[in-house]
This record gives sequence, C-alpha cells and structure tokens, in this order.
Amino acid sequence: MLLIVNAGSSSLKLKVFDGAEEVAKASVERIAAGGHRVALEQGLAEAGVPVTRLHAAAHRVVHGGAGLTATCRITPAVLAGIEACVPLAPLHNPANLVGIQAVAELAPNLPQYACFDTAFHATNPKVATDYALPCEERQRGLRRYGFHGTSYAALVRILSARGALPERLLACHLGNGASLCAIVNGRSVATTMGYSPLDGLTMGTRSGAIDGNAVLRLAELHGVARAGEILNRESGLLALGGSNDLRALHRAGTTEAAFALEHFAYWAVRHAGSMVAAMGGLDAVVFTGGIGENDHWVRGNILRGLRFMGVEVDEPANRQNASELHDTASRVAIWIVPADEERQIALEAQVVIAGEGA
Repeated sequence: MLLIVNAGSSSLKLKVFDGAEEVAKASVERIAAGGHRVALEQGLAEAGVPVTRLHAAAHRVVHGGAGLTATCRITPAVLAGIEACVPLAPLHNPANLVGIQAVAELAPNLPQYACFDTAFHATNPKVATDYALPCEERQRGLRRYGFHGTSYAALVRILSARGALPERLLACHLGNGASLCAIVNGRSVATTMGYSPLDGLTMGTRSGAIDGNAVLRLAELHGVARAGEILNRESGLLALGGSNDLRALHRAGTTEAAFALEHFAYWAVRHAGSMVAAMGGLDAVVFTGGIGENDHWVRGNILRGLRFMGVEVDEPANRQNASELHDTASRVAIWIVPADEERQIALEAQVVIAGEGA
C-alpha cells in the first residue's frame, strides 16, 4: 500500500491507496513543533494501517523550482533541491520537509517519493514564465512557477478518461487558495500564480495580484516579515469582508461581505480573459476545489462574465452543483470535476515505482 502525505506546519493529512483505490485516511491538526513523527503514528493508527503494510510513501511538495519538474524518488540530491526551494516557498516547503523527515524517522527503509505542485506548469513557454528583470535576478530563481499543478493534472486525467478533454480548457481551482490555468491539449501554457502562490486571484487570506511598489511600501511601513504576513495571511476575502469562508460571507448580509464576493468573481473573470488569450480561444471551462465545486453564486457570476466568449450557463444545473453546467445554447462546455489530488499523487508515484522495477 502507498501512503500519501500532505504535511503542513501544524497539520498532517494522510491517505492510503491500494493501486488507484483509496483504502484509508486520517488527519491530525494542531501539531506542536517537532511533533510530526508522533502525529504520523497517530494518523496511521487512526487509519488502521500499520507501517509494516506500507511499501512506499509519496509527499505533496509545493515547490520544486526550475529543476524538479516531475514526480521522483526522494534521494539526498532531491532533498537538497527541495531545501533549496525554501526561499521560494517559505510557508510550505519547510513543512513538506518535516513530513519527509517524520516518515524517515518512523520507517527508515521505506522508499519515499515527491510530487511537486509546480511541475505541471513546466510546459509554460519561457515568455510566460520570465519576469522582465535583470539577468542576475532571474538567475536567482525570480520567475513565474505556478501552483495547484497536482489538481490540474488530475483534471486532465479525469477528462481524458471520459474522452472529453478539449483542446483549450480554462481550469479554475477555487478554494482558500485559488488559481486559473490555461490548458492546451492537456498541457499548461499559462497560470495565474507566479513566483509564489500569492499572485493572481483574490483568495481567502492572500491579496492576489498587487503592484510591486505597493509591496515595497508595505515593507517600508511594517518591515519585510510583517508585510509578508499581511499579504499572505491578513488580506483577500478576510480583509475585504471579514471572513475567508465564503459561506460566512454569503450569510453576513453586509456591504463589506457583498463587496468581497464581487471582488473575488470580478478578478476571476479578469484573469480568465488573460488565460483565454494565452490559449487563443476557449472550448471548455472546468471548476474544482471547495469553492469551485460548491458555490453556485461564484460560479454563476464568473460564467456570466464570460458570456462574450460564448459561455451560457444552465442556471438550474448550476444551482444544483451538477457535473455539467452548460446549456444547449453554449458554444463552450462547462463542468464541475471534484478535486482528486491525492489519487493523482498516488498514480504518479506508482508510475515511477513501476519504472524502477522495470
């Protein structure tokens, strides 16, 4: 059996797969510093899976940089590569490394694999990834990377299996973290997140796209570390409407909450136009993630904003969170596809494992 590990700074989410089938899962929250090994033991006990039944573990790693662009076995060199990306993802990669270390401590001989959220976007052309910065700054790794790649790879897999993968797909991963991806023939050609997951859409607690000079002003006023906290943890829907939970914003009935919702949808439409331009047209729109799958108001407002592209939504189907949302007049297909990231990690790791045994 294959253990899938998604480690946060104070949380640990586990799923166990036998082939493509999920057979167990567990989640441990509020982990104290240095307590991930104990949390791992606790989670496996909760899932009813002894470590002796595992043949490998695979980790979700947020940032693989420019060098780690495919799922691979974790070797000392790969571990060093993940560590080298810590400055690029200081909120995520350290926690991912802690998860890897916890598994190594609990089961030293268990093979471990890494699946990178940035990897799916390695197919973006250079003109889409390079910032217009001096060469020496670009050589430091200052470029666009993109994230949510595991989610987008899962969408491509699922739609391909249905025989429904269009040539030009606008993929919308909408949750507390939110991004869009332009996918042409199953390959990412553009995405809204950039150097970090901060860029792009308005998000739960992240500002989304913001002028660099505004960032510099925040750093001048508050210092770099505090500015980072403001932009990543105190902005977005939380700052505009008082909550990063869309359900709470819908219930609030305040002017501020209504504006936050409008802001979220407006900027999703604005960025969608950019993604469609990168593809040269639009054949289908797909929604995934907690908001994308469950919030018909957000979906409806985004889709109505895309009417000029031939998008026509079936309103009753949208209100019911149906899997197919386009009406008969729509020139563009519209779907909801539930997120399937852990299975994607499992399948990608299994391909690598099979290759090792070939």
